[in-house]
Amino acid sequence: MKNGFTLAEVLVTLGIIGVVSAMTVPSLMQNHQRKTYVTQLHKFYNELSQALLQYQTDRNAVNLPEAGLTTIGAYAEFQKKYFKIVQDCGTDGTPCFAASYKKMSGVDSNFACRNNCMVLASGTAMGTAIGSNNIVEVVLDINGSKGPNIFGRDAFTLYIYPNGVIDDLAVKNIDDPDDSTWGDNSAPLSEEQREQNFQRACSGSNAEWHGCFGKILNDGWEMNY
Repeated sequence: MKNGFTLAEVLVTLGIIGVVSAMTVPSLMQNHQRKTYVTQLHKFYNELSQALLQYQTDRNAVNLPEAGLTTIGAYAEFQKKYFKIVQDCGTDGTPCFAASYKKMSGVDSNFACRNNCMVLASGTAMGTAIGSNNIVEVVLDINGSKGPNIFGRDAFTLYIYPNGVIDDLAVKNIDDPDDSTWGDNSAPLSEEQREQNFQRACSGSNAEWHGCFGKILNDGWEMNY
């Protein structure tokens, strides 16, 4: 008589495999998606860093303001010259960006593109805005208007400082939730500043849109949140 498995034993085994898969596959897929987001973000960061350095070198300047990168118009020309642009939406966020974004907590975010909204050949959408102290905000959706359109997942803000360093935003009064005044133009930020930004804005339930990129820098280019 040959030994074998009964139908009941096979069904039980398949049931166990199904339960284990249901518990582990979603987590594995989420981790894979997060790594994909970070890989795309890192790729853009490297491209932007190289473009800024080349811009400054081309003009034999010691910093970006001296090179003339101080206006929205200058940044528009910078993007068109140093990136391969496939779509230019100007001051209209859509269709380069999604019409709206949410935060990871599920609340609506004020994240939006209002200047130099463009789509790169990679499918990444970017835009620029100039704030105080010649600090420039780069709004970024690494897969354009495609979902999930969640700040901290596929949407980020990066900040270009006059010395060419790309970092997160230095808020002047980090402990005051009602004060979102931009701080001085010193960069890079400390790990403590980035963590405070993350707790306040990225993972917070307010509508602010910064703090996620700095957390990824702190964690060695990993999305651990």
